[in-house]
Amino acid sequence: MEYKLVKQIRDNEILRRSFIKLAEKVFDLSFENWHQNGFWTDKYIPYVLAENGKKVVANVSVNIIDTVWENKSKRYIQLGTVMTDPEYRNRGFSSQLIREIISEWREKCDAVYLFANSNVLNFYPKFGFVKAAEYQYSLPFSAMKREFRKLEMSNSEDNFILKKYYEKSNPFSAFSMNNNYGLLMFYCSFFMKEHIYYSKKYDTVCIAIKNEDILTCFDIFGSDNYSMEEIIFSIGFEGIKQVVLGFTPKECKNYCGTKIENDDTLFVLNSKENLFIDNKLMFSLLSHA
Repeated sequence: MEYKLVKQIRDNEILRRSFIKLAEKVFDLSFENWHQNGFWTDKYIPYVLAENGKKVVANVSVNIIDTVWENKSKRYIQLGTVMTDPEYRNRGFSSQLIREIISEWREKCDAVYLFANSNVLNFYPKFGFVKAAEYQYSLPFSAMKREFRKLEMSNSEDNFILKKYYEKSNPFSAFSMNNNYGLLMFYCSFFMKEHIYYSKKYDTVCIAIKNEDILTCFDIFGSDNYSMEEIIFSIGFEGIKQVVLGFTPKECKNYCGTKIENDDTLFVLNSKENLFIDNKLMFSLLSHA
């Protein structure tokens, strides 16, 4: 049986449909609407093995993540959507794809990383990846007058507001994801579409979710004319006691930083840059692919 390596299958209808079908089978996750709405950009690059050039049996995707650290632009590569059709497993397909990606991208980026669940923690070190600790920041909540309204993603004007403010980036983040509207909309057109808020006063868009008495502020886009705390406290939720940030703040002195302990373990390619050795950081939650 012939298995052909194909890169970026977005515009190949046969392989794209097969890729989407496999993602639904493995992850119960569909890329169809994301693609139809034009959010699949050149920054999301599947590397697939296709049986007879037609059926996708395995995939590892490259996500190009542009960020800034200490005023220096960085290009990171995140591996994601690692999947193999259950009928084709244990043939080394994922290993083949990961080696191909590392070989191609090693000299084109500042770092390569991925998030792994607890079932595959022994797999990625074979390729030179090492575990890295992430830290998440929080602070007590102090309610202020509500200054935000919910954006409706079914409304074209509200969609425009989100895009315009995303392009301004997060002025409070030490390590934000930039220039990847497609990945942002993977969340905001589906999982997060009911949790996007806009304030004309603060010239800001916030993405935030309340869970009991905790408010998770996933990201903030817009102006830094006001403090981040005032902006978050003015979103308008009741019964909040604590704010948890989905990104690393530039100013950490008023925040409590806690090591993240969950099923997603960060791995960083050891031969490339690893900021997590000397800094208590986290990748923006909305940059996970």
